Amino acid sequence: MVFDWFRRRFTDADKPAEALPAETPPANSAPATAPPAPDLLAWAKTAYANTQAEAPAPDTPAVDHPPPAVAIEAVPAAADPPSPVANPPAWLRNEGDRQARLTALAATAREEAIAAPKTGKGLVFNEEFLWTAEVLAGQGRAPETVSAEEIVWLQRLRQGLDKTRNPLLSRLQGLMGGALNAEALEDLEALLLQADVGPEATDYILGRLAAADLPAAGALPALKGLLREMLDGPLATRSPLLVPVKNQLNVWLMVGVNGAGKTTTIGKLANLAHKSGYSTLIAAADTFRAAAVQQVQTWGERARVEVIANTGTNVDPAAVVFDAIMAAQARGIELLLVDTAGRLQNKQNLMDELHKIRRIVDKKAPEAQVETLLVLDATLGQNGVRQAEAFTKAAAVSGVVLTKLDGTARGGVAVAVVRQLGLPIRFIGAGEGVQDLKPFSSYEFVEALLAG
Repeated sequence: MVFDWFRRRFTDADKPAEALPAETPPANSAPATAPPAPDLLAWAKTAYANTQAEAPAPDTPAVDHPPPAVAIEAVPAAADPPSPVANPPAWLRNEGDRQARLTALAATAREEAIAAPKTGKGLVFNEEFLWTAEVLAGQGRAPETVSAEEIVWLQRLRQGLDKTRNPLLSRLQGLMGGALNAEALEDLEALLLQADVGPEATDYILGRLAAADLPAAGALPALKGLLREMLDGPLATRSPLLVPVKNQLNVWLMVGVNGAGKTTTIGKLANLAHKSGYSTLIAAADTFRAAAVQQVQTWGERARVEVIANTGTNVDPAAVVFDAIMAAQARGIELLLVDTAGRLQNKQNLMDELHKIRRIVDKKAPEAQVETLLVLDATLGQNGVRQAEAFTKAAAVSGVVLTKLDGTARGGVAVAVVRQLGLPIRFIGAGEGVQDLKPFSSYEFVEALLAG
């Protein structure tokens, strides 16, 4: 049995997963009519007992690497290398230093061990566990279905949002302890803007709260409900869950500007898919940035997922994607993750390159389920949203991956992203570890953001 993070349930990896029914409600939204509150302590004790008994899922053996799709020509070493220059010019010293740093970085990454799936043996029955139990029970989950990995992730998410939550909640609780008059709403506006919720979303929230004429006790629950409603808005016209279709090729293109964390996200998604029982392959189609191929290969090793790459010079990214599709189809791969070069939306040649990659996918894998996911750095706040707005006009983006939430006090940017881009957030990252990226849940995000 493995825990399928895309479906949030245990599955038998040897059996094909059944298709999701069309009427399945979003797993990341609170039920319209909340079920009767369970005895939380009893629920938590049952969940804790089950996680203590949970054994880690056995790792799938690493795939033996076949010959690379594109042959790489080895460069022979010089028989008699020249003696080093005693005082090389500054530009040469800088280049040598840069290469040394890149080599050291790659070596360090390779040595980093793959984090074993955390089991209940490392969990403590404390306030944090009770909070995660409350969040999971609030979504109608049975304690017997809860994975230790879910508990660990929710605790990590809550900790990751500390920088946003602590200043926000301390003032918010005092603010909402009384009537929501004009002065209180003005203070709330300042708090939301400081958390980078964005002016458009902030105006909407204030308007709804003012019109509701709520008692003091109902203000915070109403705010939570509004945030969840806004975060789930794009799902009204899209599938509520982004799940790779079993026994079929799925192609996910990762796009965005430089520095957003695309390559890191590729590695974490590969790990997530591998651990969830999906056969996975990575295409290293970022052939522009120095050491990008080496970096994604390192992530592939950590996730135990093979990487199709060409380390030659002047490599066409579309050719790498072509080779990866051929390899994926030949091996019956279920998920192909495509790393692409960082690009700005106003660089027409790079945008044309992205369109070429998409044409290759559509032509060579017409049966594939294709997603284009925009990776967005949460630490950029509204600046990142403005970049993303322009980017989505130039590319057919279908969803967002929000990264680096643990390093910012701007966690409210998730609301701004959805409100201003009209795109669903599909995954969020809240840490540097290979396990610190998971499918997005509006319910869990809001609870972690406003947890007391």
